[in-house]
Amino acid sequence: MPLVPFEEITHLFGQFEHTAFRLETRRGYASDRQGARFQAFMRGIDPQPEPEHPWNVNVREKAASGARFSRVRIIDEPPTDGQRFLMATAAGNVQAGEDIRVLTRTDAERLSLPDWDFWLFDSRTLVRMHIDATDTTIGVELVDDPAQVLAACRARDAAWPMAAPTAEVWAQVRSSV
Repeated sequence: MPLVPFEEITHLFGQFEHTAFRLETRRGYASDRQGARFQAFMRGIDPQPEPEHPWNVNVREKAASGARFSRVRIIDEPPTDGQRFLMATAAGNVQAGEDIRVLTRTDAERLSLPDWDFWLFDSRTLVRMHIDATDTTIGVELVDDPAQVLAACRARDAAWPMAAPTAEVWAQVRSSV
């Protein structure tokens, strides 16, 4: 399948019926590092929740209709600055209704999880993220091959019970810094 810009699949976040699951495998994301919130975080300023951010508004609306957003973030030991930032900002997403969990890279490797990011909608639509060496998303691939979709479902099902709630891990990380 050809790569398309991420913007071409954003409609899926409003159209899914039951579940939207994300696996995040990167040590950081260029879009985060370029933002003012990340720069402030690196100066020791805690990111504040953004309840009116369009992402959080959509999560609340989908949750109110019975749909569920969830994700597992793979982190290193110790976490990178990018991973620490994601844990610090997760509280706002969780308040909106998203369930975000963390899994160590060691456990992810033991579970043979993919080493690439993806979104999985309603256990039938797979969006594989293509991210370059600078951690920039260069496009996404909409995958309709049933075997690949099933493999993503299996990865989700293996990762989820092994992952810990972000708030728990973030509290441990913060106390060690």
